[in-house]
Amino acid sequence: MQLNLNKPICFFDLETTGVNISQDRIVEISILKVFPDGKEESRTWLVNPEMPIPKEVTAIHGISDADVADKPTFKELAKEVHNMIKDSDLGGFNSNRFDIPLLAEEMLRAEIDFDMKNRVAIDVQTIFHKMEQRTLSAAYKFYCHKDLDGAHSAEADTRATYEVLKAQVDKYDEIENDTKFLAEFSSRKNFADFAGFIAYNKKGEECFSFGKHKGKLVTEVLEKEPGYFGWLLNADFPLYTKKVLTAIKLRSLNNKLS
Repeated sequence: MQLNLNKPICFFDLETTGVNISQDRIVEISILKVFPDGKEESRTWLVNPEMPIPKEVTAIHGISDADVADKPTFKELAKEVHNMIKDSDLGGFNSNRFDIPLLAEEMLRAEIDFDMKNRVAIDVQTIFHKMEQRTLSAAYKFYCHKDLDGAHSAEADTRATYEVLKAQVDKYDEIENDTKFLAEFSSRKNFADFAGFIAYNKKGEECFSFGKHKGKLVTEVLEKEPGYFGWLLNADFPLYTKKVLTAIKLRSLNNKLS
């Protein structure tokens, strides 16, 4: 089955130095760009993370410090990566909670203004967990009836993710072959930032989803506790979360002046 697309979609996977969105870095990125007419374009880059890759992480994805020592940094690759994905929706496996937030951090560090305003994201893992409760290798076996050779290499995982999504659309009558539907179906919660620190309430207002102000409106907290904004900007939160907070504060100030 060919996916019903109204714009290109980029399936992508990251291999990284770890799982901390704010601190860890990309060591490999693979992108499979699928166009509405079915045409495909694929690129894979090894990336120098400019920090050591822990041995326990190398044991998972097989990429060592020596493998990336002479490779370009993400900042050097950022424009090329952005040019490939800028006109596309995004798809991945656990991408809403990890790959997209971490990619956004790397883009912002490279001074590229990355956001999701004009695109949707499809998380194949969420669809799989809602329907079958398994891992990517099991999903590939279940839906595609093949073993996933090279699991934990970005290129193999990216290709498998694309094939699994097509099989999911083909298998389930209740899943529509439409990127907007798939994005909504694979979304766990409605957040203003990628990392899930700022959520929307039923009225569409931004609220903190953590800490002592959990459930409170961001605008109200920042007005009553001006120092909290400064603390958030200086604390170890993702850059994109800080960007969203700054935009909310500026919007609130503009509303007062208008």
